[in-house]
Amino acid sequence: MQMTIFVIYSLTKFTNIYTPFFVFLCRAPQKKMENMKYAEELVREFLFFRGFTSTLQSFDKELATDIGKDFHKDKIFDLIFSLYIPKFQPDNLISLLTFFKQCFSSSETLLISTLSKLEISILRYYIVNCVKFGRNDKIIEFFKVYGDDLMRKDQDWMIWFGIGYMKNPNLDPLFRVYFSKEWFDALNLSVRNFLSEIFNGNRIPALLKISSEKHTVNHLKNDIKHLNTRLSQLQALLEEKEAQLSQSRSNILTARQLSISGNGESPRCTVDSRSTGLYKEPTVSSSDPHPSRRQSLGKDVVLPEDQDASPATNNCDGSDELQQEEDFPEVKVDFQETFLGHTSPISCCRFSTSGDNIASASVDGTVRIWTYDSSISASRNATIYCGAEIMSLEWDCKSDRLLLIGTADGGIKAWNVDAKRVVCDLSTTSEFPSVVDLKCSPVEPLFVSAAASRGHGSSYIDKLGFASLTVWNMRTWKPMAVLPLGKDPPAITSLCFNHNGKILAAAATDGMIHMFDMSAGLQITGWPAHDSAISSVLFGPDETSIFSLGIDGKVFEWSLQNQGKVLWSRNCHRFCNPENSQNYRHEMALDANGKRLLVTSGSVRAPIYQVQDNTNGMKTLAHSAPISTVDWHPTLPIFLTGSVDNSVRVTSIL
Repeated sequence: MQMTIFVIYSLTKFTNIYTPFFVFLCRAPQKKMENMKYAEELVREFLFFRGFTSTLQSFDKELATDIGKDFHKDKIFDLIFSLYIPKFQPDNLISLLTFFKQCFSSSETLLISTLSKLEISILRYYIVNCVKFGRNDKIIEFFKVYGDDLMRKDQDWMIWFGIGYMKNPNLDPLFRVYFSKEWFDALNLSVRNFLSEIFNGNRIPALLKISSEKHTVNHLKNDIKHLNTRLSQLQALLEEKEAQLSQSRSNILTARQLSISGNGESPRCTVDSRSTGLYKEPTVSSSDPHPSRRQSLGKDVVLPEDQDASPATNNCDGSDELQQEEDFPEVKVDFQETFLGHTSPISCCRFSTSGDNIASASVDGTVRIWTYDSSISASRNATIYCGAEIMSLEWDCKSDRLLLIGTADGGIKAWNVDAKRVVCDLSTTSEFPSVVDLKCSPVEPLFVSAAASRGHGSSYIDKLGFASLTVWNMRTWKPMAVLPLGKDPPAITSLCFNHNGKILAAAATDGMIHMFDMSAGLQITGWPAHDSAISSVLFGPDETSIFSLGIDGKVFEWSLQNQGKVLWSRNCHRFCNPENSQNYRHEMALDANGKRLLVTSGSVRAPIYQVQDNTNGMKTLAHSAPISTVDWHPTLPIFLTGSVDNSVRVTSIL
């Protein structure tokens, strides 16, 4: 792009001087100039837009008289030896030579070295020309402006400082050769050969590459689309083979049951967890550490008709929920982009409020801000090194300017994406160092942090101890209040505001959902929602219900009008295997319409459930490792999946 910028600059500042120079930039052998007219139109459009009408007229005039349609090295040669040097214009001469240097990459050492030697000879010829025409004043002026710079580059210039004060420098042995015709002819030939070499058709101006690069990008996009289609075909073939294998296993199981029946044993409704991977609901024993809460759950929870809280034990005919999930069709992808900027497993990723920017975090304490759409400016892209494990990310609900980052060492950083700096660095108390979740109010300038003390265990949930909920002011960056949770409350894992920020839902590791009135700063209700810890909670689209995801893989939609009533549920325990989530918590995300629920997965694919539908669903394209974090675009059918394979994918579905 440096070449393009210089062309425009040259046209506007030195119209009558640089127009021939522009012609050389836009001319090369015919086979390399398919995009010539496109580049000329771009320049014409720019000049018209900026109002450089006189330059535009000169440009059109030069184009009209240009017949060769290729590189004119003679015009550049004349620019140097027939204009800049005879007219005593050292500024333009040095500017041109400097521009040539900018055209080369640092790896082109031979060309750079050759140009440096030619530059010395051309400048010395300029001084010789001044001597020939008796313009010693121009020599003094030249060394006054450029002398220090020349001395830094080459100490041999020292003797040239006195040439303006000599009577006959052409007779001096040190300078005699520079006044000879042979030296001048050799210089002319060297400059011509150099110009021919650097613009021999293999090197073209950046402006001419725009159209060809555009075609290349389109070609690559078509290749990607073709490869995605081929990938989908291969995945469909794989799924077909897996279905055949599953059917074979089912036939073997049926044959075994018939064999048992033929031997006089009554067939029982059992499922072999080794062959199907099904989870069997444990029975409540007298050794249950929380018998009262389990009894409360069994007493107060009202399940929908014909539906059990344990879908894995419902069916005896083999058509269980696990098989239905495996039969889910793959999402129909409009486009998919993969971000590979992380070097460790992804712990969290979130769309910004507008959906234009994405923040993703990895377990090594790195946060990356990026965009998946090439039409959106990348000026906000950044890498933030936090020095501790990232446990939570949250964008300001009112704009894309502010990102909150919660860490495992009690830090809460506020990152301004426009200024690209941390505008505030907060800390929780030393008793609660893990900032498990952060949520900004959609209305008020405040956010709530869910911090936890250190627990004793190896899994993500077991590492969390007691909870602390703090309300922070985003103007003063100071704590406003601590929400009451009682004595030694279990850790809060997930937070969610309703649409006006008046109600806050908090999910805990003891299976409870707490509801807070933010105006009063008090808890208004709560109920036991799961027999295990809750890892994620979300308000429904119309806010008459709330979704909860337990670490056991059960998803419930709870009625807020009839507390304790389950409106809809699914069991995705196959995707929430605790063994696959030692370092991250499972989470879920609702799309903009509240109709599709995306859940993280211990497998390489994540399920997308149709809310209020007990059969239909989809599954994402495969990562190469478990999916640790998910999110939906705030308005479009686009979702994020972050994986333990260090990648983040943006997928748009049809």
